[in-house]
Amino acid sequence: MYRGRLKRDLDDWVKRGLVDAETAGRLLEDVDRRSSNYSLGTVLAMCAAALIAAAILMLVAANWDQVPRTVRVAGIVFQIWLYHGVALLAHQKGYGRISAVALLLGATAFGAGIQLIGQMYHLSGDSVTAMLVWFSVTAISAFLFRSPALAVMAGILSIGTWWVGIWTGDFEWRPGGLLSHWQPVAALVVAAASAWTGADRAKHLAYWLFIAWIWWLVVESNSDFGISMLTVASILLFLALTLKVSPLAGLEAKLGESPAFYTCLVAMIGLARYQLEANGAFSIAVTGCILLGFCILAIMLKGRDNTAIRYLAYSAFVADVLYLANETIGSLLGTSAFFLLSGLVVAIVAFIVVRVERRLSKPVGEVTP
Repeated sequence: MYRGRLKRDLDDWVKRGLVDAETAGRLLEDVDRRSSNYSLGTVLAMCAAALIAAAILMLVAANWDQVPRTVRVAGIVFQIWLYHGVALLAHQKGYGRISAVALLLGATAFGAGIQLIGQMYHLSGDSVTAMLVWFSVTAISAFLFRSPALAVMAGILSIGTWWVGIWTGDFEWRPGGLLSHWQPVAALVVAAASAWTGADRAKHLAYWLFIAWIWWLVVESNSDFGISMLTVASILLFLALTLKVSPLAGLEAKLGESPAFYTCLVAMIGLARYQLEANGAFSIAVTGCILLGFCILAIMLKGRDNTAIRYLAYSAFVADVLYLANETIGSLLGTSAFFLLSGLVVAIVAFIVVRVERRLSKPVGEVTP
């Protein structure tokens, strides 16, 4: 996406004479060198690894009744060592794609081995414990091999573990309980693996796991005060990350645009919850105006620089307007009056923003003594 936009901009700048073709070519080469080296071959290799991994899991699901127990265990152990040995050899030879595929197969074989051993020997335990072991070993392998593919797989397994716990009912909120508080540790592990291996996409999985854990705790505790504090804290943190006068504004250069986006997302979820629970025309109008105001504020602060926040704010704005239109039809507020009031407010905000942008864009005059 970024490369495509940059190429279009460079082509336009070359036509307009702003940069020469040689400089544009060097810029694209630098982007390609620092990118994730996307290629069709890599995608096909990962698809092949996923298909083979699915075949391994299906073989385990069949339970191998006709195969002796010792042979089954030896086969799984042999596969684990074989895949990791191939990955190590390929890594030393410089074949990164083969190493990534072998590591994915090795991690999948380990997960299948956990399931197989549990089936054969009827070991006590639950699915969450097995998933936690699988996630832990995969994360360790990601650090040891410095594998972006395993970092992403560890992130997926962390979310899968959380979902299995919710689905089976094994997760119950208890202050100080391990199953209630392992998620932030897993999120930190995935984030560290993402930074260590260079797998930028894996950090989003860490954000999703951490956000899901926070909301799960808040919902399970049935505390309106907790939801209010989470929403207010998210709004304040978003402002701290986006306002230029804030001491935290410099973190964006180090951490990227993700922290601002996810704090904005959490804040919008909290505001939307109050919007959906509001009763009466006045309460609906007030909560709606607050949510719409935050959407406009997000666009004003980061709409130009952060595409994800801009699209999120646009979507939330449109969804809230449609919800308000549906809820206020026939009420004292009136749909037409609401749209008129909203239009006037947005027009005033737009006028102020345009004037401020024009004032800020004027060059500062030179001061002479």
